[in-house]
Amino acid sequence: MATLSISGIILRFLLGGGAVVACHLVSKTLDSKWGGVFAAFPAVFLAALLALRLDATGEALVKKSVELSQGAVIGMLIDIFCAMAVVYFSTKQGWKRGLTQALAGWFFVSLVYAVLSGYF
Repeated sequence: MATLSISGIILRFLLGGGAVVACHLVSKTLDSKWGGVFAAFPAVFLAALLALRLDATGEALVKKSVELSQGAVIGMLIDIFCAMAVVYFSTKQGWKRGLTQALAGWFFVSLVYAVLSGYF
């Protein structure tokens, strides 16, 4: 099991929270679509990479960075499908039900991926 440093957790909090605030401001100032584009910024991924540097060195850092990057690609693909599902289901069934169904689908696909990858 990996350990996290306090500085790594704080870094993730600041970058992730800062990205959310920035998305809100862009969405409010420009347009909701632009806010959505900025919401796709991988702030959590960046924070995880930076925090990983605080927690690992040498070959372990390289190995963990590659694994993190591979997981990020899979996660981003799942997020794209989730966003498309939100649009589809929200248009057909309203935003509450559509969002609920899309998030349930995201959770299911992510869980299946985790099981197939040997995490559970």
